[in-house]
Amino acid sequence: MIGLLARLRRGAGPADAASADAATEDIAPAEPRTRFGAWLGRPMTSFHLIVAVAALLTTLGLIMVLSASGVESYGVDGSAWLIFGKQVLWTVIGLFGCYVALRMPVRFMRRMAFPGFAFTIVLLVLVLIPGIGTLSNGSRGWFVIAGFSMQPSELAKIAFAIWGAHLLASRRMERATLREMLVPLVPAAVVALVLIVAQPDLGQTVSLGIILLALLWYAGLPLKVFTSSLLSVVSAAVILALSEGYRSDRVRSWLDPDADPQNAGYQARQAKFALANGGIFGDGLGQGTAKWNYLPNAHNDFIFAIIGEELGFIGGFGLLALFGLFAYTGMRIAKRSADPFLRLLTAATTMWVIGQSFINVGYVIGLLPVTGIQLPLISAGGTSTATTLFMIGIMANAARHEPEAVAALRAGQDDRMNRILRLPLPEPYSPTRIEALRDRLRSRPEQPARPRAAARTSTRQRPAPQAQARAASRGTRRTGQNGGGRRHAGPRPTGGRARALEGQR
Repeated sequence: MIGLLARLRRGAGPADAASADAATEDIAPAEPRTRFGAWLGRPMTSFHLIVAVAALLTTLGLIMVLSASGVESYGVDGSAWLIFGKQVLWTVIGLFGCYVALRMPVRFMRRMAFPGFAFTIVLLVLVLIPGIGTLSNGSRGWFVIAGFSMQPSELAKIAFAIWGAHLLASRRMERATLREMLVPLVPAAVVALVLIVAQPDLGQTVSLGIILLALLWYAGLPLKVFTSSLLSVVSAAVILALSEGYRSDRVRSWLDPDADPQNAGYQARQAKFALANGGIFGDGLGQGTAKWNYLPNAHNDFIFAIIGEELGFIGGFGLLALFGLFAYTGMRIAKRSADPFLRLLTAATTMWVIGQSFINVGYVIGLLPVTGIQLPLISAGGTSTATTLFMIGIMANAARHEPEAVAALRAGQDDRMNRILRLPLPEPYSPTRIEALRDRLRSRPEQPARPRAAARTSTRQRPAPQAQARAASRGTRRTGQNGGGRRHAGPRPTGGRARALEGQR
């Protein structure tokens, strides 16, 4: 039947049956790959992918927080649901923020970029004031209201990413100067970094540095300048790590795990023991022993060790595969976006989430020193979960603004998820008048000045008009003799006038 359809499509006769069958044998094994490629080419694939990956990561995070936090919750409040209940509440807040970001117009987002960043700078100043900010684990970086803590540095990362993408996109970085790329973006980032270091919080400092480097890289910063900026950031992180007592102890315990196994190196050693106990398939969900006060912060910074212990290598590898799929989806959305603002913001957000995941998993397994960075959507942390879900909502919004998705949705193509969520139709990308004018001015080719000597030489070498006319007349007669000339409908001019007109042609 397939061979018959192939012959009908090609219009082949009975004599071509063998060739059609051979072609069918070559095509048949590639059908699943073709179907998968067709599914990837659909207009709403990016939107469905980012929503599905976020839903899986959020669900897995809630399950593991419940499993890892029960013992500590019971020790604090007498109930095993305390930490998990707060995590669920913050997840609901994050899902609401995700929905708001999904419906938010792009123009409104860009209009509120700088006021939002300025507001977060004010919050970073206020949290340093004793009596307003709360000191916890040696860092004054939280507002505590009615028992719920909020970390303004997480909001500062969101605001900086949005404002930085808006600033670089407005200046059309593919043709901007180096000064336009670095000012005022880098000075504003330095102000935010200094305020976060003053708390002090090394993990949030590294996260904001990742966002800054990602914005500059995808905006087109020259490789030499980017390399020097990267070395500067790494050097600053090393200085910060060695300047404070507890941070330098972490670095020394990372370099020599057996130097202080009961104090500075205790947490890292217990994480490795938990991973070793899990083996390939793990001890089973909820059956781990490291969370019974053997591993500090088991539900937060070191939750990946609990995943490795209870779900084994298979569970840890599956989680890393989900983050890999998240990275692919984010870069796919950035590549397919026509709006430079959404392209930069999506790429920077993807690198932010993947960078935090890499650092967290790296120090749990012993490849990096402990920095206190949480595992996005997995670790217990209300503000971190809510802000990450908000940024994923912006990424999903960018996926709906891909040119193919905009065309399909505005053409009336039915999409069940958009219909269930009652999302508005996305607006096609159109640059502002200032951006369009700037692009036209910058895209004009430069006309180099013509040297006078070359102009005189070309004038001397130019043949006389009569010679041009005679040459053109001869060329026209030859063309007519060869059968390639054009026939004129009207009467042909005679004499010198005819040769002059032919020369002009």
